[in-house]
Amino acid sequence: MDDTKDTKDIKETGEAASVLSADEQMIQDGFNALLNDYLKSNHRRKVERITKAFNFANQAHAGVKRRSGEPYIMHPIAVARIVCREMGLGSTSICSALLHDVVEDTEYTVEDIRDMFGDKIAQIVDGLTKISGGIFGEQASAQAENFRKLLLTMSDDIRVILIKIADRLHNMRTLGSMLPAKQFKIAGETLYLYAPLAHRLGLFSIKTELEDLSFKYEHPQEYDFISAKLKATEESRNKLFERFAAPVDEKLKSMGLQYEMRARVKSVYSIWNKMESKGVAFEDIYDIYAVRIIFDPLPGVDEKNQCWDIYSAITDIYRIRPDRIRDWVSRPKANGYQALHLTVMGPDGQWVEIQIRSRRMDESQRKASLPIGNTRNPTWRRIRNWINGYKPLPRYWRVRTRMRWISWIRSN
Repeated sequence: MDDTKDTKDIKETGEAASVLSADEQMIQDGFNALLNDYLKSNHRRKVERITKAFNFANQAHAGVKRRSGEPYIMHPIAVARIVCREMGLGSTSICSALLHDVVEDTEYTVEDIRDMFGDKIAQIVDGLTKISGGIFGEQASAQAENFRKLLLTMSDDIRVILIKIADRLHNMRTLGSMLPAKQFKIAGETLYLYAPLAHRLGLFSIKTELEDLSFKYEHPQEYDFISAKLKATEESRNKLFERFAAPVDEKLKSMGLQYEMRARVKSVYSIWNKMESKGVAFEDIYDIYAVRIIFDPLPGVDEKNQCWDIYSAITDIYRIRPDRIRDWVSRPKANGYQALHLTVMGPDGQWVEIQIRSRRMDESQRKASLPIGNTRNPTWRRIRNWINGYKPLPRYWRVRTRMRWISWIRSN
């Protein structure tokens, strides 16, 4: 389908929406935003398929409201937007996200989904339905069994857990409308399970947001304290970054590089975790901010070699700390993360961490750049080997053994 026609259809839909009720207008605006996200992606244009899934889900959830007062369909739309814009997945995942609560919350069945949308979407929706609700049941044995189901569905199709993580991310973003007891339970489950899973799957930005949102509801006073400290020290950090960046900018420009350099502030949860584990105050953490250099490779130059060229340029200016070099360019982490990390003494006598990566490496960190279905891709093989490395947990195992099993999987 041609892009111009798709955009025209969206505009015409928007004009017709002027006669809709407030809720209908909100729904239509949300869906139009989803289509705009999709049309900006690199995926094949399957707007009709996505529209069909939206219309089906909208009709199935008609009249139902979330606790916030919004029409329920706004939640599947938001999940689909995360899947599309923040994870970079295609039409099958978007349709599955729009339909993910239909079987659980309405009278429609998986067979109805299969008849309307085919086997693949039905399989994903079925997997999402099987792991619906909380992983943490009322009893420890139920918790382990729910987690077992989650891992087994991951083995069938990795998109099941990606959509489940997107679902959890939107629930965390809107957790303010829930009762405090529910907030605490969902936040704990998110930090214990979903954030580590997002990290393992290479969804680093989502993992960080899940951790911070969980921390906000589990430890609100500590969250507010660290947030206030970060705000109070923002101006001094910006000045430090400017002094640090000036000679590096001059050097990299003389090399003819196209790049961007920016400061990355450590997340609130990560700062708190370091304060707790090392028993230090906020003021004693030296790596609250790091410098990130993202470059576009020069024609004919290997991006790994270019990372080391930038490394050499920086170490010509600042004194390096040899024990803090981390080469994840030559040997990526198990979750696909690639970057060259080094720590140098800045102009103010403070240690500064620098992360060097290409544009491709940066994109793969921010999105679920899993080559779904391409079994020859090394990143995909690492993820599949991790998933398939766990044998199904025997149902007769004692509760204590089951919970140890969960903890072991989280740490691996």
